[in-house]
Amino acid sequence: MARYQPLRSVTVEDIQALQGISAAAAAQLHRKLTEIVAKYGADATNTWRHISQYLLTPDLPFAFHQMMYYGCYFDYGPDPPAWLPDPEAAKLTNIGKLLERRGKELLGSSYKNPISSFSDFQEFTVSNLEMYWKIIFEEMNLSFSVSPECILRETPLHPGGQWLPGARLNPAKNCLRLNAKRSLSDIVVITRDEGDDEAPVTKLTLEELRSAVWRVAYCIDTLGLEKGSAIAIDMPMDVNSVVIYLAIVIAGYVVVSIADSFAPTEIATRLMISKAKAIFTQDFISRGGKKLPLYSKVIDAQSPMAIVIPNRSSTLSIELRDGDISWQDFLERVDKSKEVEYIGVELPVEAFTNILFSSGTTGEPKAIPWTATTPLRAAADGWSHLNIGKDDVVAWPTNLGWMMGPLLIYSTLLNGATMALYNGSPLGAGFTKFVQDAKVTMLGVVPSIVRAWKSTNCTAGYDWSSICHFASTGEASGVDESLWLMGRAHYKPVIEICGGTEIGGGFIAGSLLQPQSLSAFSTAAMGCSLFILGEDGSPRPFDSPGVGELALGPLLFGASSTLLNADHYGVYYKGMPVWNGKVLRRHGDVFERTSRGYYRAHGRADDTMNLGGVKVSSVEIEKVCNAVDESILETAAVGVPPPGGGPDKLVIAVVFKDSKGSKDNLNSLKVSLNSALQKKLNPLFKVSHIVALPSLPRTATNKVMRRVLRQQFSQVGSRL
Repeated sequence: MARYQPLRSVTVEDIQALQGISAAAAAQLHRKLTEIVAKYGADATNTWRHISQYLLTPDLPFAFHQMMYYGCYFDYGPDPPAWLPDPEAAKLTNIGKLLERRGKELLGSSYKNPISSFSDFQEFTVSNLEMYWKIIFEEMNLSFSVSPECILRETPLHPGGQWLPGARLNPAKNCLRLNAKRSLSDIVVITRDEGDDEAPVTKLTLEELRSAVWRVAYCIDTLGLEKGSAIAIDMPMDVNSVVIYLAIVIAGYVVVSIADSFAPTEIATRLMISKAKAIFTQDFISRGGKKLPLYSKVIDAQSPMAIVIPNRSSTLSIELRDGDISWQDFLERVDKSKEVEYIGVELPVEAFTNILFSSGTTGEPKAIPWTATTPLRAAADGWSHLNIGKDDVVAWPTNLGWMMGPLLIYSTLLNGATMALYNGSPLGAGFTKFVQDAKVTMLGVVPSIVRAWKSTNCTAGYDWSSICHFASTGEASGVDESLWLMGRAHYKPVIEICGGTEIGGGFIAGSLLQPQSLSAFSTAAMGCSLFILGEDGSPRPFDSPGVGELALGPLLFGASSTLLNADHYGVYYKGMPVWNGKVLRRHGDVFERTSRGYYRAHGRADDTMNLGGVKVSSVEIEKVCNAVDESILETAAVGVPPPGGGPDKLVIAVVFKDSKGSKDNLNSLKVSLNSALQKKLNPLFKVSHIVALPSLPRTATNKVMRRVLRQQFSQVGSRL
């Protein structure tokens, strides 16, 4: 902020000095600025509200936006609000409507209004879990074929409690149900393929989606697999993959989520752990005019039977293995003229519906089953924190291989909204034009995508005024990237969310009923309690500022209770402190509670890092790096947060066999490491810097102390 000045000191010449602003425009902007400062200057937040609404526009240079924001809050201190809720608009949010109807009933005579009473309501959702979740199920019009005996049964055998015992339901069937808020003619999917950017968007009604899902469900049944069998999906997130996902779940099978960017070894690992009996895939993927093979990677992974969908055409471009099935032949297994409803399999709440994967601190990814309750949690977070409802169009570039893919499906369809799917790269103008043409109201992002948009300015000229708010997750946001993003939609808020695959949603978030500070979280998620642990391992006082490892209250609806390939209790509960008689749940991130009550993420407490929105263990990266060059003795992979905030940078510490040898060759080694990581793990991974060390710091038991390296590298982060 030292390079900026208070708004009262900004001159016409200062504005004109910014590239892209003419002398006439500078004079006009300065005149408007002077009027706002004269009227509201004593109140920084009110000044910013008027500047962001009445002075700043997307076509003005971002440097001017920065000048206004940092100048407005020059003397404010930490956590200046970039967005403030409007009292009348707050009453129209999902939570606002609920509180206006039932606030006094739920909170007593202390209830004032949705904004003033929001924190009290969040506390209510934790202390009255049964009542809160009963309300949520009613708000989302959920249907159980067998009602639960109760909402929550606490038992010493289950630290996380037993949720909805005795209930039966099918979450995919609920996605397709008609109710008082939804008709067959409602648009539920809007889509466009990359390269068809001038064509009208394609729209799919609920009636069309139901018919497509039912047909695929009938076809899956012809494969002769036992109900409950695992069936993988390794495809881009398009209409076909969404239909297949819902069909697998409605027919009583289990989805195995595999990201389409994975290398064959990673695909094989996930198929083996999940014991998948079949896989849906595509012949290839089109990105930026290039054909990226997909089916061939599935073959190299020695997959079971594959059903292969052609890329944007009616015929396949490749020859299939014996036993594999083309999409056309698969669909012809059932007579299309039979438009008969598929009666979904009603599942016990503990039944698996989806197996997802999240890297832990070992080399093998954790296999995390989503049960029939987890989709309800995903949808509830969409209802409460993202304010998703009937009139919303939600776009979120993601993939079914990550939790955000299933979350997008459930949070839109269970809340009566529309999902907008762009079948192509989200990094260019094609996607940003799609956001305009689909009239997206809620745009979800990963910060690395925002940085790409900002660096290329590919949003220029497109109208994002339909956006009501953004959501950001997957990695830490940078302040300037968040400010830039808000400016593209006339300063609509960015709701930050942090969660986990094993939770099925978020544990900490923002809210449209609270002021939002850039790159910060304003509240614990609904129904969730947060604990920041002190150096002694005990929870710090709730309202005191401080930094420490984050722990969660154990009674989390929808959260995992088992892992397929690890000891669930050992991973999440063993060694954790007890609070009010309940053992807390480990999450593993380091968080800060600020003096103004916001929360900021400070990365992983263990040796798992977050690269481009993907959690990955140091062990996985080091295994690849150690084999790149014969001169390498050992490596240590560390995620280092940059000084200005934002996602972790991957730094590799290298110890060479010959201390005199390869240190001068670090640039070429960096190229080799990047090539190996992108080929064998994920094409999104990138080494930021290599540091040559004579040895790695170790514990007395010979374990590498990556935290020590992370601390050392963070201290010199500006030079990395």
